[in-house]
Amino acid sequence: MEAAIQIGDEVEFRLDTKFGEMEGWYRGIVFRIEPYSEHRSFYWVKLDDVSRAVLKIGEISIFNPKNIRRKVNQ
Repeated sequence: MEAAIQIGDEVEFRLDTKFGEMEGWYRGIVFRIEPYSEHRSFYWVKLDDVSRAVLKIGEISIFNPKNIRRKVNQ
């Protein structure tokens, strides 16, 4: 099992089809984690420059664990 995401981790997060043309994976760094329940948390992500330019926002919270993962090295 992969270690839990922590503050300072580089991550990728996904916006699903409800975001239309914005659907896809984006990158950023986790700067805050707000526990919601025993099994879920809100992960606050500061977007990287490319993601910020595309989405026109600086930060986002991700709740669904299926929509966030550690950055995949390329």
